[in-house]
Amino acid sequence: MAHLTNPLAIYMEDLWFSYGSNPVLEDVNIAIPQGDFVSVVGPNGGGKTTLLKLMLGLLKPSRGLTRVLGEIPEKARIRIGYMPQHSQLDPEFPATVMDVALMGRLGHGGFLGRYSKEDKEIAISSIELVGLQDFRKKPFSAISGGQRQRLFIARALACEPEILLLDEPTANLDVVMEGDLYDLLQTLNQRLTIIMVSHDLGFVSSIVKSVICVKRKVLSHPTSEITGKIINDIYGSPMRIIRHNGERNCTCQNS
Repeated sequence: MAHLTNPLAIYMEDLWFSYGSNPVLEDVNIAIPQGDFVSVVGPNGGGKTTLLKLMLGLLKPSRGLTRVLGEIPEKARIRIGYMPQHSQLDPEFPATVMDVALMGRLGHGGFLGRYSKEDKEIAISSIELVGLQDFRKKPFSAISGGQRQRLFIARALACEPEILLLDEPTANLDVVMEGDLYDLLQTLNQRLTIIMVSHDLGFVSSIVKSVICVKRKVLSHPTSEITGKIINDIYGSPMRIIRHNGERNCTCQNS
């Protein structure tokens, strides 16, 4: 790989990954610029979460090259905020909104629950960024599902990342909550690179800049190139593009 004076957010070259003898990803070649907002789409079991874990250095490829902000993933991990797919805490978890946000400082400043003044200021700032400033002292059990998703994003932001990785952040949210969360992500994209796994193609063309399609093979497209044929190839069933309020959106439905 040539030296990059302004390194890409994510660079993968000739990357392959298998769980044992079961191939999951083949010949992955992607380059995500800093400041991009990317949606990762594909069928269940297609390798989307695996791709994110390779970016984080939580998994090792069978072969190939990965660079995150110009570094190997393990070194760059501290510069990434990650919201995993199953990030729900026990609803009765005895912690406040502030306590959960501070978890994002572990490994960055906090030690054995001892947080500095700076840690607390950063956590408060993250809570404010996601619009939960009025809930800072509330118990985790007292906030709604949509507010919890925002709080988990605040926890990821508390590590002061340059890249935000989100795995199905709108899971189990209603349409209004989804819209609010996407508005928040668009605002955050003004300062962060965002890579988001999602099945919700309805918002793709309106909020993200590019789409990575994962079905063992990995292909990247600008949102303007997403067509019914591409969606058919990803999901393996007849789908078509429909329109909402006169605008072309990448929402799919059975033809």
